[in-house]
Amino acid sequence: MSVLSSRTGRDRQRYDNNFRLVSGCIPYRLMKADETEEDSGVDFVNKLEVLMVSSPNRHDLVFPKGGWEDDETVLEAASREAIEEAGVKGILRELPLGVWEFRSKSSTVEDECLGGCKGYMFALKVTEELEDWPERKNRERRWVKLKIQMCSYSYK
Repeated sequence: MSVLSSRTGRDRQRYDNNFRLVSGCIPYRLMKADETEEDSGVDFVNKLEVLMVSSPNRHDLVFPKGGWEDDETVLEAASREAIEEAGVKGILRELPLGVWEFRSKSSTVEDECLGGCKGYMFALKVTEELEDWPERKNRERRWVKLKIQMCSYSYK
């Protein structure tokens, strides 16, 4: 049984101009070079993996995110969601990767009337994967390798 528990409900939820505020992260890690491969130390192309989690009652993968509550900063909310949904801890980059407005797939009629959600996403360099975490029974985590292609252009 998990020592930590997930926050539930929307009693402490933050809103801004009728948008429910959401915070989350994109957990990532760099894979170490194979023993046969020469490690350049700087080149991370094709060594980057991101962690995604299954979404309860659906068949898609998502990044950990959830409501930003009134007793925490946006960064604390992102870290909390990483622990609750994905069972990871790490170093959170303080500048957001982006801010976007969306309608949640799990939104209630109340949320729709208020105008949807506004989300803040941060990069999280994973330093620890927990064996047990609050939503472990409802979610699976999956590391996904990113395929990055470098392009070169020549100008005449």
